[in-house]
Amino acid sequence: MNKKVLIIAAMAISIISCQKQAEVKEVKTAYVDTSELMKEYTEAKDLEAKYKAQSEEKGRQLEAEINRFKQDAANFQKQAQANGQEWAQKKAAELQKREQQLGYAQQALSQQLQQASGAEMDTLVTGVKKFIKDYGKKNGYAYIYGTGDVASVLYAEDKFDITKTIIKELNDKYASKDKKEEKVEEETKK
Repeated sequence: MNKKVLIIAAMAISIISCQKQAEVKEVKTAYVDTSELMKEYTEAKDLEAKYKAQSEEKGRQLEAEINRFKQDAANFQKQAQANGQEWAQKKAAELQKREQQLGYAQQALSQQLQQASGAEMDTLVTGVKKFIKDYGKKNGYAYIYGTGDVASVLYAEDKFDITKTIIKELNDKYASKDKKEEKVEEETKK
């Protein structure tokens, strides 16, 4: 009787292990090089160009103010001896105050541009993460890892790299968004 129990137990174990093996399926995974994604994604490039242009424009305006200040400071040195010590002290205090204001203006401009670009970049990154999540669901991925500045994968075969596909689809989506906006602008002009 013990032999029968052992045989039945062995058969039960083999049936259970066969069922477990049948349940195991391949897990589809991929990775995206996030550094390359942000370099090649058209919307990210446009955002960077937008803030670079704003920085240059506002920087030129501030630079003109700084140049006027430098010229006034140079003139002050020439005129200080001719106009006397009292005039020189008063003018020096004015110049010092202007210099301080220009420093504050530079700092404020830098902070303003950083906050605005940071907020838009956060929105862009959130959108990219949502896109990748939707892409993963739609294409049957169990995992999509991110590599780049903050790597979350220590090894990945190149065949699992879907970075170029993600970039292409994001750029296509962004381009179609621009076309829709242009169409709406044309219709509102009519």
